[in-house]
Order: sequence, then C-alpha cells, then structure tokens
Amino acid sequence: MLARVLSAALVGVEAALVRVEVDVTPGLPAFTTVGLPDSAVRESRERVRTAIRNAGFPFPADRITVNLAPADLRKEGASFDLPIALGILAATGAVTNGRIGPFAVVGELALDGQIQAVRGVLAVGLACRRQGIDTLVVPVANHSEAQAVEGLRVLGAPTLRDAVGLLNGDADAAAPPPPEPPAAPATDDLDFADVRGQAYAKRALEIAAGGAHNLLTLCSITSLGWRRPSSGKYPMDLDRALLKHDLVDQGL
Repeated sequence: MLARVLSAALVGVEAALVRVEVDVTPGLPAFTTVGLPDSAVRESRERVRTAIRNAGFPFPADRITVNLAPADLRKEGASFDLPIALGILAATGAVTNGRIGPFAVVGELALDGQIQAVRGVLAVGLACRRQGIDTLVVPVANHSEAQAVEGLRVLGAPTLRDAVGLLNGDADAAAPPPPEPPAAPATDDLDFADVRGQAYAKRALEIAAGGAHNLLTLCSITSLGWRRPSSGKYPMDLDRALLKHDLVDQGL
C-alpha cells in the first residue's frame, strides 16, 4: 500500500516542501530510502523501526520503499524521522489520513518514540503558509517557534503515539511548554569611571554603542590609568559591551 506525508527540507534559510512517499509491499524484508538523502536520513530507518515498535505499533516485515520527492533536492538532517514513521503507519492502516485536513510534519524520533526538537521550524511554517498547508505537526519543543507564523495551525506532539492520535482525531495537541524565564543579564564591575582620561576614546565607544555601529580598535590603548593590571584595550571593549546592554535595557 502507498501512503504520502508532507514534510520539508531546509534550503539555506528557507524551506521547500517534500513529499514523503512510502510503499509497503509483500516481499523480503527491506527498508530503502531514495530521493537524494544524506547519511542522517538514510540512518533514519533504524530510528524509525525501533521507535515504531517501542511506541506499541507492529512494524511490517515487508519490503518498504521511501521516496523523498522532488528527487533532485538534497534532504538533510533527522527531521524526516517522524514523517517517514507516520507514512509507514499510514501504509499499514494505523493512521487515517484526512481527519485534520492538509498537514505537514517534521520531527526527529528517539528510540523510545519520543519526538525530539529539530531546526528550521519557522522556515517550514512559512513554506506551509505559502503553499496553502494550514496545519503543521511539530515536536512540543518547537511549538512556540512554529506559532510565530500567523494563520498556521500548529499541533505539538511529544511522542509518536501522540502524533498518531492527533492525525486520527483521537487525541488533543499537547500543551506548549512554558516560556523559559529571561536569562539574567551579565554583570561585571568594570566601569568607564575606572578609565582615566581618554575622552575621545570613550566618546567614540559611546557613539558606537548608542548607534549600534561597528568599532575597530587598531592598537592597544595605553596610558589609561586602569586601576588593575591590564593592557587597556580589553577593559574598554568590555565597557562598550556593558554600555550597549544598558542602553538596550533603557530602550535607547
């Protein structure tokens, strides 16, 4: 039986939709992946086989052929694990397509069936919106990133079994993880007050920090009167970084 699942491949900073076509036919057990896959995609057969079994589904002892179309586009990374697994389960009748409408899937599988985060989910979401695909199934860890795309329905799944339940309409999407608290700003006891003189150098640093300009220091700044052992240039560069951080905090 033949099944098709939409996924996406990263092309630079953008994404292109990929059709994951899975054919399961009687014959000697084999698992072949074609369509210009890299080594990580070819190795997915071991992750997919083990994840399907550990998720409680039978793995077919048949000939499995996976085609990633278009075949002239290189497919890289482990984000095809989940669509390949869902394609196999759809070909064997465990997944019923059409319950949630047109959808695309990305995700890496762990051996126990957990769905791991992948990179490029924002680009995949934008590609889905351009192509009229209104639903994207992603790892729970990528849920917030995918939600940045307006008009896209994002379904987060923590495990392969949960993803099957979503596609069959038997389960609800997992709640996204709470946002991480903002990291505490770096603190340092360096201050411009510790630099004696050098009015022009300090003024240049202030202008560069305030306007987000680049600054090139061609030589070490000497005779700074630094109160601790230093060559001069390093503490002033640190002061500029701290100054820029303070300006950002003040909205300037």
